[in-house]
Amino acid sequence: MIIQLLTTLALALSPLTGNTIAQTHESDSTVQETLQMPPLPAKATGTAFIVISKLDLKLRVYDRNEKGDTILVAEYPCCMGKNKGNKMKRGDMRTPESPAGKPFKITMIQDASTWRHDFKDGRGNIKAYGHWFLRLQTPGHSGIGIHGSTNNEKSVPGRASEGCIRLLDQDIITLKKHFAYVGMPVIIQGETQPQFEWELRARQGK
Repeated sequence: MIIQLLTTLALALSPLTGNTIAQTHESDSTVQETLQMPPLPAKATGTAFIVISKLDLKLRVYDRNEKGDTILVAEYPCCMGKNKGNKMKRGDMRTPESPAGKPFKITMIQDASTWRHDFKDGRGNIKAYGHWFLRLQTPGHSGIGIHGSTNNEKSVPGRASEGCIRLLDQDIITLKKHFAYVGMPVIIQGETQPQFEWELRARQGK
């Protein structure tokens, strides 16, 4: 049902350019306008889905309200692949983009609090994934996920990852606790793709 909804929305509605509304966040240096978010749910509803924008380096979570309307429920700055464009091969430092009407999905939610990685920058094998790794099914590519940014928090927002999507450590904890579930659809948009028209209406509560 969720996949059908996303497919219909993504294909039927044309993207609309325009100014975005910035959300207040501890890492933001400037804020244009504060988005009024609904209270965090005690646990994942199982109906929320994610849209990740390479254009403005944001991860947005959408869900349905009691009226059945799609609404924005969370927004986080993120870090994407160091190189722009759709991922073509392993090691190209690009984040894969989901085909139109075919969202990726979360296949595993893993405790990554002890995971380490050597970025070959002289720091050695260091903790790098925050507390959680939300593994994505990305056909044609493996090892892609949404995770924290331990020892790399200054890279969020930005373009510095090897292909995964980095959030601030506190944000990956919040995302996992209140929204994420196995099977959750995840749309990743390209650098030139603005928000869908339905996203702009959802952000404005319409």
